[in-house]
Amino acid sequence: MDGAPEEVASEDESVDMRPDEEGQNSSDALEVAPSMTLVEVTPGVAVVFGEVPEGLELISLDLVPSLDRTQLSTVLGSIGNVGTIVGNVAEAVASAQGLYRVNDATLSLLKSGGQMAAKDGALLGAIFKDGQLVAQARFIPASMTAAAAAAAIGPAVAMIALQMQLGEISGLVRTNIALTTQVLKTIRNEQWAELEGLTEAVDEAIKEARALDTITDSVWEPIASSGPMIHKELKLYRKNVAGHIQEIGKLDGRARRQYLESSAEAIVFDTYALLSSLKTHAKYQAIRASLARTRSVNDESEAQLFDQIAQNLPAKIEESLHEIRLLTKSLVRELRIIAELPNRATVPLTKKRKDAKATLLTCKQLLEAIEPLANTLHPAVEMPAVPETLCAPDGLDLEPYLHILRWFLEDGETLRSVAFPYETGAHNLTGVIPALLAKRVDATWDALRPNKAGAVVEKLTSSTFVAVTDRRIVTATPRTLLRHGELGSIYPLDEVRFVRPRPKHDAAVRPTIGITTDRRDVQWMFPADADHEHIDNLAAVISDGASVASQDPAAIDQSIAAGITVGS
Repeated sequence: MDGAPEEVASEDESVDMRPDEEGQNSSDALEVAPSMTLVEVTPGVAVVFGEVPEGLELISLDLVPSLDRTQLSTVLGSIGNVGTIVGNVAEAVASAQGLYRVNDATLSLLKSGGQMAAKDGALLGAIFKDGQLVAQARFIPASMTAAAAAAAIGPAVAMIALQMQLGEISGLVRTNIALTTQVLKTIRNEQWAELEGLTEAVDEAIKEARALDTITDSVWEPIASSGPMIHKELKLYRKNVAGHIQEIGKLDGRARRQYLESSAEAIVFDTYALLSSLKTHAKYQAIRASLARTRSVNDESEAQLFDQIAQNLPAKIEESLHEIRLLTKSLVRELRIIAELPNRATVPLTKKRKDAKATLLTCKQLLEAIEPLANTLHPAVEMPAVPETLCAPDGLDLEPYLHILRWFLEDGETLRSVAFPYETGAHNLTGVIPALLAKRVDATWDALRPNKAGAVVEKLTSSTFVAVTDRRIVTATPRTLLRHGELGSIYPLDEVRFVRPRPKHDAAVRPTIGITTDRRDVQWMFPADADHEHIDNLAAVISDGASVASQDPAAIDQSIAAGITVGS
């Protein structure tokens, strides 16, 4: 029983299996017996047989009861493919090393028809780590495993699923835990100490079970009575986290930001406390399940208890992890935006600044504490490139806008266009003669230059920041976006009903395009210096993304004026 159950490769140590290129080009290469065999027992999880290359971290099988480990190795070792590769059943049983998570790239390769070379019913591949070849391997997908074999190792597979979840949770808890622990103790030392005591007791039981290669009554009894307290801790922090998520969901704009700022310390604590209590609960239940499985040989009720834990625990773990993902995503996004704002990263976030005993943690400190966890759960969005369709004054530095915009982009969302038009409305058109309106529109791009716009000028001539993605149109007041990290109106592209392109005649005050959505009609005007081709491209990007045809401007204007609903 070598290695703790939480031993799992971190994100920067990820390992992938690629096709054996030599095996594809030369039949001689197939005769070279790989040193390692992976037998998939459940999608994405394989048992490793043979030699384990240096640096390849496996999740051990130590919480799987010995009777199931023996059954697992015997059944898998007796499969024709493994017997041919490893040599014989006895050798296969002795060489079961641990568990390996097959990454998405390898699974995708296999499911797409497998460009890997085949021999003896297995797929030949190469194990790469950090771009370097570390071993040859044979991979036997679960589909090649006989149904009878799958049924025979069912209990072992159930425990394997739990052990893989434990590995994932433990890896998350270890993420930057040294710094985080210090931050958490500073916030709520007494609460953290109570949870830490329970965690250490369960970890000690795991170590004892590993040393004994079994879970005895003497291992179980010291922690048996801790179950209710562990459940209480888990319930408490799940309730706290759910409360944060509910509150964030009710708020919007500045109120949402203020809540996240004032509650950031509590959110960080509750997130890590939930993660730690979840790990402790999962380990406790895994020990309980393993003990029940061992006792089930002579007690049918213990077998039923094992089945109940194995069926219910994974779903509870995933539900808690889902809540943690939601909360960390919201908090870290807001902290990252705050950190982009001038001089905000090092300003204490707590509202208790006058309280000498208050913990004055800054945005930077909280990001250092929780960002590694957030990056593991959902990697940061890459800085978007300056789009080809750009309607902005020459020389404008777009980077500050993109730095903040990136944190509002959703996973996989692509930036397609950016523009700075003057948005018309009743508040800025009433009583304005065309010549004055034209001057206002032209002045908007001048106001974008640093230190150009005062409060009065900004109110009269402010442009609108417009970012068009493949999903929506995001708007903001430029200076509000840069100073406070706040957005304005957002229009999903599937709500855009019409796109009015720039009129080709010269009668218009300034080049104008418009969109009609389910909620309102929006009109954007551009300065005389704006490139007409760029304006037309902006309208085309919106039209293409919304899958609507551009409409004749005059016809739409007449329909709107007459109060007629056009289209569906």
